[in-house]
Amino acid sequence: MLRGLVEEGREVSMVVAGNSMAPFLVHRRDSICFRAPDRALRAGDMVFYQRATGQYVMHRICRVRREGYDIVGDAQTQIEGPVRREQIFALVTKVQRKGKWIGPGSFWWEFFARVWIHVIPLRPALLRAYQRLFRHRAV
Repeated sequence: MLRGLVEEGREVSMVVAGNSMAPFLVHRRDSICFRAPDRALRAGDMVFYQRATGQYVMHRICRVRREGYDIVGDAQTQIEGPVRREQIFALVTKVQRKGKWIGPGSFWWEFFARVWIHVIPLRPALLRAYQRLFRHRAV
């Protein structure tokens, strides 16, 4: 249903389900808005795509290749790809994180799109440190 709305040219919003985009986006706390891509996709973009299994996934592009896109969740170290352009049907345009809407240009958006995407092998250690540092605070 959401894909159909995107294909009609609408912007769609939904609550995040799953933990693969943590710590940027948290399961059932945060929301996203997305629409059909209107520009070339690039590393750092969050996109919705459909796997060959039929499953719909929202992850981040980490590398653009001739064969397609390498994609990974912010909480993951396993890169998926190449994902073909025709599998991608939406680009995330803004997110509601901790109750506040943010988009390209905001600190956390740019941090995850430009820095976090380059530390994939270090993510498990960084996430453990983050969890220890913030375990006493509300997420």
